[in-house]
Amino acid sequence: MTLTLLPTHPIRGCAAAVRAQVAEVADVEPAYMAAADKAAALEDLARAEAQVAELRLRVLAVSDDVAAEHGARDAGAWLAHRTQAEPRAMRADLALARDLDRSHTLVAESMRSGAVSVAHARVITDAVDALPGHLGPDVVTSAEQTLVGYADQFRPSQLRRLGRRILDVVAPEVADAEDATVLTEQERRARERASLRLRRTGDGTTRITGLLPDQVADRLTTYLEAFTSPRRESAQARLDQQGCDRVPQHRAHAHAFAALLEHLDPAQLPHHGGDATTVMVTLTLDQLRTDLATAGLVDADLDSGPGLTADTARRLACTARIIPVVLGGDSAPLDLGRARRLFTPAQRRALRLRDRRCRAEGCTVPATWCEAHHRRPWADGGSTDLADGVLLCSHHHHRAHDPTYRTDTLPDGDLRFHRRQ
Repeated sequence: MTLTLLPTHPIRGCAAAVRAQVAEVADVEPAYMAAADKAAALEDLARAEAQVAELRLRVLAVSDDVAAEHGARDAGAWLAHRTQAEPRAMRADLALARDLDRSHTLVAESMRSGAVSVAHARVITDAVDALPGHLGPDVVTSAEQTLVGYADQFRPSQLRRLGRRILDVVAPEVADAEDATVLTEQERRARERASLRLRRTGDGTTRITGLLPDQVADRLTTYLEAFTSPRRESAQARLDQQGCDRVPQHRAHAHAFAALLEHLDPAQLPHHGGDATTVMVTLTLDQLRTDLATAGLVDADLDSGPGLTADTARRLACTARIIPVVLGGDSAPLDLGRARRLFTPAQRRALRLRDRRCRAEGCTVPATWCEAHHRRPWADGGSTDLADGVLLCSHHHHRAHDPTYRTDTLPDGDLRFHRRQ
């Protein structure tokens, strides 16, 4: 009797080959590798990891028959049980697998080549799926292609921020109006859900529980960071800006707290980041004049997307002590040449607006905690102006002045440090 061996499926053979190859180097000690070999290996392994992940997701997307055969809810639940993985994480994998299989083939193809990681793929698919449904397929495809192209330049958190603004790139003619529509609804819901409760704990302290609109929370954070020992205000006011007679007390507290913040004078607050505590709102002259437009809040959490509507910015500019950074508006002089050794408060605000973070390559320290640095040392003829200034965190500012390191300027303006040989 002759037994006929069935050929192994190519994907099973690939999986076995990968495991076998990894097993061959299981006892190899990488500590003795040259630095160049380690660097190349790390990059190659990261790309291989993306390729293997795509293959696993490709199989997972079409494994409903596996779940049916074993009586599992779905293939993700079955695999979580078999591999002792977290069910939530496996459900997320299954959802991504189905997205890649059904509607995001470009992302899948990029993962297949190792150009897009799983984390990047989640960000791209989420960003594309979040686009308004009435946009045409050409815009959606262009957005996906653009984000895939950005994947090798930006980490997932940065790509997520770009994804929220992708219409600015692929459909700028509708981007601002779409953002304003979303923000208007978000601001309405935020005000309706606003809440601030104060409860005595009995030990001399009061517990505060609140839910505030994003722009209010951003302003609160900006002010509180200026204090090392914040003081608790005792005054409590009830305010109804919408003309309603019966407003719940916790909502009235929230509205009163927002009004209090809007009437604080930053000139009376401690200096922070080298100059008086300031909130800056940015918008162009066209945005200032347009009802359906957006504005940006400098130093706000960039992951939260656009800052606020132009309508809110106009209101704040009229009633609060903020600085509206308006193109074409009256502004303080910024470029002072060598007239001053130190950057002026107006220049530091402009550097915050431009750089947003420490400009050392890969550093994410926010601009609020950075220091102004002369690209060309002032003592060597450098100018105290915006073109020569750059924001660096304390660590990288020290490194920039460390003679044992060489500083290179990258094409995007970031600084890269190398230890001198």
